[in-house]
Amino acid sequence: MDFEIVNLNKSHIDGIVKLEQTCFSSPWTREGIEEELSNPQAHFLAAESGEVLGYIGVQEIAGEAYITNIAVLPQYRRNGIAEALLNAAAGGAKERGCAFITLEVRVSNLPAIALYEKCGFEPAGRRKNFYANPAEDALIYTKFFEVQNENTCN
Repeated sequence: MDFEIVNLNKSHIDGIVKLEQTCFSSPWTREGIEEELSNPQAHFLAAESGEVLGYIGVQEIAGEAYITNIAVLPQYRRNGIAEALLNAAAGGAKERGCAFITLEVRVSNLPAIALYEKCGFEPAGRRKNFYANPAEDALIYTKFFEVQNENTCN
């Protein structure tokens, strides 16, 4: 499948709203998405091919990157879109000097967990009752970009 990964802009908002409503039990609102687009610590990418097929949002604070959301429309899943979004977001965070990128995933979301592990993310913890609708724990997955030297004080 042909698609392009691009920086998300206001022209993508309708597609992002559709993705949020389709993919999440507690979707972000249009206003919330618009607000995040103006946040200098937030970086959004879209996968597009005539329409928005998927997107990823990342917030970067103090050299740490956190994936806020990643979604692909159900009819376009298993076409490499989520993997391309993850790799592009991780590459951008690394280029901007982040030490790692992290995310949470529902414990029951086995396809997403397999994808994250394929992309080099490793289990880093668990958050009890992190999700609602339905209530569920989250697993924390992290991908480090640089080796941490335990013998330094900095």
